[in-house]
Amino acid sequence: MNFINGLHFKNLRGDIYGGLTAAVVALPLAMAMGVASGAGPIAGIYGAIFVGFFAALLGGTPAQVSGPTGPMTVVMSAIFIQYTGMYPDDPMQGAALAFTVVALGGLFQIALGLLKFGKYIELVPHPVISGFMTGIGGIIILLQLGPLFGHATDSKPLQAAESIPQYIQQYDMPSLLLGIAALVIVYGVPFFLPRLARLVPSPLLALIIGTLLYLFVFPDSATPVIGEIPTGLPDFHMPVIEPALMMQMIASGLTLAGLGAIDSLLTSLVADNITRTQHKPDRELIGQGIGNTIAGLFGGLPGAGATMRTVVNVNAGGRTPISGALHSIILLLIVLGAGSLASDIPKAVLAGILIKVGTDIIDWDYLKRLRYAPKAGVMIMLTVLFITVFVDLLLAFGVGMVMASFLFMKRMTDMQIANMRPITAPGGEVPLTDQDADIMKQAEGKILLFHLSGPISFSSAKAMVRRHSAVVDYDYMVLDLSEVPSIDFTVALALEDIIRETQGSGRRIFLTGACEPVYKMLQQQKILQSLEEGSIYKNRQDALLKIRELLKA
Repeated sequence: MNFINGLHFKNLRGDIYGGLTAAVVALPLAMAMGVASGAGPIAGIYGAIFVGFFAALLGGTPAQVSGPTGPMTVVMSAIFIQYTGMYPDDPMQGAALAFTVVALGGLFQIALGLLKFGKYIELVPHPVISGFMTGIGGIIILLQLGPLFGHATDSKPLQAAESIPQYIQQYDMPSLLLGIAALVIVYGVPFFLPRLARLVPSPLLALIIGTLLYLFVFPDSATPVIGEIPTGLPDFHMPVIEPALMMQMIASGLTLAGLGAIDSLLTSLVADNITRTQHKPDRELIGQGIGNTIAGLFGGLPGAGATMRTVVNVNAGGRTPISGALHSIILLLIVLGAGSLASDIPKAVLAGILIKVGTDIIDWDYLKRLRYAPKAGVMIMLTVLFITVFVDLLLAFGVGMVMASFLFMKRMTDMQIANMRPITAPGGEVPLTDQDADIMKQAEGKILLFHLSGPISFSSAKAMVRRHSAVVDYDYMVLDLSEVPSIDFTVALALEDIIRETQGSGRRIFLTGACEPVYKMLQQQKILQSLEEGSIYKNRQDALLKIRELLKA
């Protein structure tokens, strides 16, 4: 039982119904993702089968349903176009490289799980996630505008945006009507006919009605359709490695692995909130990685935890890995027996379904809060959004994390600087005992008490030196570290500068209250040796009493 996380048979009826419902929702979405990626609808279904099955049984989120997702499809589309474009005379070679990248990305995900990187995904701030997901939603919408109007899919979102006037001027009326019908169904049925939506998921309803409209209303039109879909078990494909493209393939695999990790673990958090459970992030990465590796070897799209399918599964009663695995088995049975029935599905209908997927990915909640959200966070979100749509997904995530890290460092630095208090007279800034206050008062400004508190890092080291240098009129200094739990190497060097500056000006410095980690760091860097003998005290009061003796001498 421990081998499969969360497996039990106490909820078998709910898991069966959840798996059936998730499969019904996954079928049109997987086909649409396959078409959008350029690899074909069967690749989307294979991805749902393999990623869904192995991620369910070997992952760390019992109720999660995995398969091709919008973000992963966007990246896979770029990868597929990139590698097939390198071999215009032999597109199968390019496709083989692309699916090798999928398997490689899965191996990288397994490595992330084994290295216990799962917990670090929780450190990604919301503005970065919001800009990233909103950008991906925008990409999906832009790329599906061409098929909606009866045109081929553009390879890049900027190119699709520039082509909008052409789409409108040269539209195919049957395709546009079918696409609009699909949009009306996927948006309207859940809102106006919620009972029907619970019985038949709106994407599946749009797929069926849109295909029937094409067959009976527009049978002689030039509307692009999916075409023949292979049936039967998928073939195993040996990985293909091109030494000259090795670095590009590694970069593409890392992109898939990183995005898949984020996408899956965000969905795991959604599943936790609904089921009131706790997922195992590292195990989830390993399960997703195994699923993606096998999907790549059998010509399937890469996948991740799918929010919509997971929520549908949970709402239908699914709680254990049985539901996610069953959803994949049902899709496999459909491929084995009914693949040919899907050949007449219009691409415009799939475009309408995917546009709904794109709008669902957009973080509308954050967009509504833009006027009230912190300006720095809004700037990060908009920057990530722009780079995601118009430059590169991985670069967008990296830039967002760097911006967020600098913002966090700035806030932490301000807090650390606020806890650096140089005083020459008793006051409210630093709590003093009555005896300490009397000594400071009697010294009449000849004692500088430099009180530090809280952990101090490299980002505030220079500010610490500047604050010390700002006070010049004193004879003795007490460097009080009694409330400092830790310092790093840069701070240790800054303290050395303060000690040298104080002693170089003919003044004497006393070090007090250093805890064991701080004392050990200063000792390792041979900073304590620069102090005069008898200048290190365990507490501040002893140092002040010593200074009072020196002042009286």
